[in-house]
Amino acid sequence: MTEPDMPTPPWERARRRPAPARVPLTRERIVDAAFAVLDREGLDGLSMRRVAAELDVAVSALYAHVDNKDELLELMYRRFFDGLHLPEPDPERWQDQLKEYARQSRVRLLSHRDMARISMGQMPFSPELLPHVEKLLALLRAGGLPDRVTAIAGDLLSTYIDGFVAEESIWQSRYQGADTKSWTEIRDDIRDYFASLPPDRFPNMLAIANLMVDESNDYRFELGLDILVRGLASYAEPTPPPTGLDTRPPTGPDTGPAAGES
Repeated sequence: MTEPDMPTPPWERARRRPAPARVPLTRERIVDAAFAVLDREGLDGLSMRRVAAELDVAVSALYAHVDNKDELLELMYRRFFDGLHLPEPDPERWQDQLKEYARQSRVRLLSHRDMARISMGQMPFSPELLPHVEKLLALLRAGGLPDRVTAIAGDLLSTYIDGFVAEESIWQSRYQGADTKSWTEIRDDIRDYFASLPPDRFPNMLAIANLMVDESNDYRFELGLDILVRGLASYAEPTPPPTGLDTRPPTGPDTGPAAGES
């Protein structure tokens, strides 16, 4: 037979519940919190104090793991490369491989507000990121690009991606305000303005006006990327044959010197 629940005697003091165990502060948690602040406040609103508030700790606790905001931005930049893998270089497909890498990078940059601005202020030469740079250089050299072009090609590509996404993000932020016009309204205003221009003074502007405002960001990014990669490919040099192979044209009864000729 089960005993009924008994009331607690008044002389027994209620025991306090044990406080939940505090999760140890780590660099990973700090970077997670920094991205939360970045997505909410943007780069201009990101500070060590706000990251500490996000973690509900004193700001001094952060400095046991991160020296300053500059180091925090560097850690966020390194996080950007987590899971971003370059394929083994394929000389027959290096242009497609380079484009796919650029597309993945754009998607990653767009996943966090102002991440492109952070990327523009960093250099991928830390020990953790050097293997990534090495793979990118291997891909470019596999395409036959001379070293003088390869040396700056990666920087040109990242500058294009960062700049495109930074501009893309700025305009997206402008459209989010309740008092701002939508892109459709802005596009119509621009189109009406172009249409009012004197055709004798601006024939080229009027000829392509619709194309300047109607294309999507995806289309603009892909076209710019294609222009960039085609430009790099124009510098590609023929791959030399393997060392030790005889590359002279074959000789035989029909191809060698005629009988009696020296």
